[in-house]
Amino acid sequence: MTDEIFMREALRIARHAEGRTSPNPLVGAVIVRDGKIIAQGWHRQAGTPHAEIHALNMAGELSRGATLYVTLEPCSHFGRTPPCAQAVINAGISRVVAAMSDPNPKVAGHGFEMLRSAGIEVDVGILEAEARRLNEVFLKYITQKLPFVTLKFACSLDGKIATSTGESQWISCEESRKFSHHLRDINDAILIGVGTVLADNPSLTTRLVDGKNPVRVIVDSKIRTPLNSKVVTDKSARTIIATTANAPIEKISALKSLGVEIIVAGNGERVDLEILMRELASRELTSVLIEGGGQIHFSMLKAGLVDKILAFIAPKIIGGSNALTAVEGAGFTKISDAVTLKNFTAEQIGTDFLLQGYV
Repeated sequence: MTDEIFMREALRIARHAEGRTSPNPLVGAVIVRDGKIIAQGWHRQAGTPHAEIHALNMAGELSRGATLYVTLEPCSHFGRTPPCAQAVINAGISRVVAAMSDPNPKVAGHGFEMLRSAGIEVDVGILEAEARRLNEVFLKYITQKLPFVTLKFACSLDGKIATSTGESQWISCEESRKFSHHLRDINDAILIGVGTVLADNPSLTTRLVDGKNPVRVIVDSKIRTPLNSKVVTDKSARTIIATTANAPIEKISALKSLGVEIIVAGNGERVDLEILMRELASRELTSVLIEGGGQIHFSMLKAGLVDKILAFIAPKIIGGSNALTAVEGAGFTKISDAVTLKNFTAEQIGTDFLLQGYV
């Protein structure tokens, strides 16, 4: 029980850097001596000291004989920073309690081996489920070389994301919209289809104090993105347009000259979404938030590329057989083929309900 108390604190402080450590994991570390926390630290950004180093520096000589609680196995290799396992050994820590092992093949148990070889007691698996949820983005990226994809939409009680005339502002309440900007802040990239660009000309930025703008990704098979659209001209965030080998060369050149990055994903009529996801991962974009329309939502779901769904349900009924819905496309013809969510939760945000689940 005592181990769980200190590990929960390590998990809590790890979230201080949510959305800032990519492509690295979120990690928190707590050092305990005589039943009291004497130091703590969390990883802040890739290329900077890891959580263990921050905590060890804070504790100083008090680390000798103390217990280190850490949410992920201390690294054992030289990457952007030196190995943390050796620093833990050098500091004189007598016991390490870790929530989980690191799935990165460069670590994968080697950190624990180093610690045990140095005579340090190691316990693994305390609050592992919580630790895996904390690092769901990192775990998918490091094991599958794909980004973790979250599909988010706001709709009315009858599933509409806009009226039959296309009006959509505002279906969700102010609190939900603020939460949506938090989602943009913690994701590496935000993805929409070109239809949303043509209809709404969005900026796709984060309207939070000290917020981080995600990389903007536009799925545009025929390069219809206007050269004067906000995602091209405002320079507030990096923009990637995903297209095919059949797209007009002249338009591609014009977009490149304006600073837009082009990804050619496939040579068919439509962008190959799996190729696109792998290309994004190769650029160390480990998390993608989809905020598009019903067509791109269905395409991503059908391709099996969505990991998590967040639906903001507003207490409104819009109606209209021609009104846009959250998921369109051809749809699934059999109920047995429908996307089913697990680990489903619901909570109230303002006047809306936020439904969350994993595909």
